[in-house]
Amino acid sequence: MTNSLQKRADILQDRFGLKTASYLSAGAADLPYDVSERLRAARFQAVSKRNVAKTQTAGGVVNVGGSAALTQGPDDGLGWWGRIGSVIPLIVLVVGLLAINSIQNDNRAQELAEVDVALLTDELPPEAFADPGFVQFLKAARQAPTAQ
Repeated sequence: MTNSLQKRADILQDRFGLKTASYLSAGAADLPYDVSERLRAARFQAVSKRNVAKTQTAGGVVNVGGSAALTQGPDDGLGWWGRIGSVIPLIVLVVGLLAINSIQNDNRAQELAEVDVALLTDELPPEAFADPGFVQFLKAARQAPTAQ
């Protein structure tokens, strides 16, 4: 189907080019010789560039057609190894995200355990942390020089 659409587009482009050339040729009969020679040279350059562009476009169509064929259905040319190779990056990504989540959860639990250990091994009872005057005590302890 892509080939028929491509052929139809080429035919329409060719028709447009022929009509444009006929209109230009009809008006060129009344022009002076030097202007008509410059127009002829310009047409020659345009035609030569169009042929080069058409050759490059044809190569691109083959590449696009080839990559489009790789994504169609079960007959896409990929064997078992190709299918496994295309799924492996997704599996690695999921495993990596799960590992990061697990590591972060372990780090949070370890931080909470350190805080609990600090609270339980401290000289103050836990009720002291709820006391409103405790903040004043901490400020005073920070301002006092530490004796060693």
